Amino acid sequence: MALSATIYKANLSISDMDRGYYAEHALTIAQHPSETLERMMLRVAVFALHASETLTFTKGLCADDEPEIWQKSYSDEIELWLDLGEPDEKRLKKACGRADAVWLYCYGGRAAEIWWQGMKGKSARFANLNVINIAPATLAGLVTLAERGMQLTATIQDGQLWLSNGETTVLVEGERWQ
Repeated sequence: MALSATIYKANLSISDMDRGYYAEHALTIAQHPSETLERMMLRVAVFALHASETLTFTKGLCADDEPEIWQKSYSDEIELWLDLGEPDEKRLKKACGRADAVWLYCYGGRAAEIWWQGMKGKSARFANLNVINIAPATLAGLVTLAERGMQLTATIQDGQLWLSNGETTVLVEGERWQ
């Protein structure tokens, strides 16, 4: 019998002073059986950082040809491709060719650093690629916010995301690699 996804619900209130975006989002997040809580909560944080009315979660780990989150235009063109992890050069090339802007959020500490050492020379040719590294301590903080039913507040100012559940607040700030 195959394991099924665990469903999380989040009411996310976003105040993005950098972009002047203020909205409420009711999110349904499916945690794949092989996905860690750290990765799932990073998806929520990335959603908050790039939130818009047309930003949506995709099939994620279940689909090789889709990112974790994307924003499509009304004509079905990919405006924003948001991915997590350490993809290979082929996936990055595909993403950069299909989307106007690509944001990759790496995590995993030393493993991510080793991946980047091998990838940074190859990725320099992708002008629309942004690579951000998220520290393990930040991921650990995000996990403390995880509940099956979440009430989250995201405040974004000067490139910093403060994500809170009312009791705990976590600063999500990555290191820009590209």
